[in-house]
Amino acid sequence: MTELNGAEYNAVLFDLDGTLVDTAPDMVAVLQRLQQEHGVEASPYDLARSNVSNGAVGLLTLGFPELEIEFGDELHQHFLELYAETICQESRVFGQLDQLLDQLEALDCPWGVVTNKPEQLTVPLLIELGLAERSSCIISGDTLAVRKPDPGPLLLACDLIGVDPGASIYIGDAERDIEAGRRAGMATIAASYGYVTEDDDPREWDADVIATTTEELTQIVLKAVNLDT
Repeated sequence: MTELNGAEYNAVLFDLDGTLVDTAPDMVAVLQRLQQEHGVEASPYDLARSNVSNGAVGLLTLGFPELEIEFGDELHQHFLELYAETICQESRVFGQLDQLLDQLEALDCPWGVVTNKPEQLTVPLLIELGLAERSSCIISGDTLAVRKPDPGPLLLACDLIGVDPGASIYIGDAERDIEAGRRAGMATIAASYGYVTEDDDPREWDADVIATTTEELTQIVLKAVNLDT
């Protein structure tokens, strides 16, 4: 399927890392810096990039397989501190998606961000990219007591924007994103151009549509919100 069927959609929500913004250069750089500090061989960039959607804990688990990484432990906190210092040195909005945001705004179609990334990293990144003030809502991983795949953050985003979840689209590059979107009653698009590991298959996520490139995603979204492409 290359398009969404059914309703006319009037709001678009994006996952952040690997969907809207290519944050891998900065996040992988922090992992490799920590590996160097600990005398560990650096993970290959492409391998680490594919794990960025799993967050800092996922990256550290990949990079330090002999350790049992836990959320909030010393190494995790050190990663977050280093990453906060270099939050947007090389991170960029994925190609074509800046134009997509412009077109959505021209149509007065609200868009927002729902991510598991903590607020202390999400907001500074979006500010640096010039997206914070443009976004209709920003829901981070610690905005609520629950995170994706729980639908709560997506339902909150729809409530803040003032749209029906059933007339909204959620786009993500991880199975948890698609599960959260489906549980929220939203249309879902799997961004397979994002950070997908070799052993993961977006075709198994039960998304309504799979976008293999940002160009394809742009076409799908614009048609869904009834914009001429």
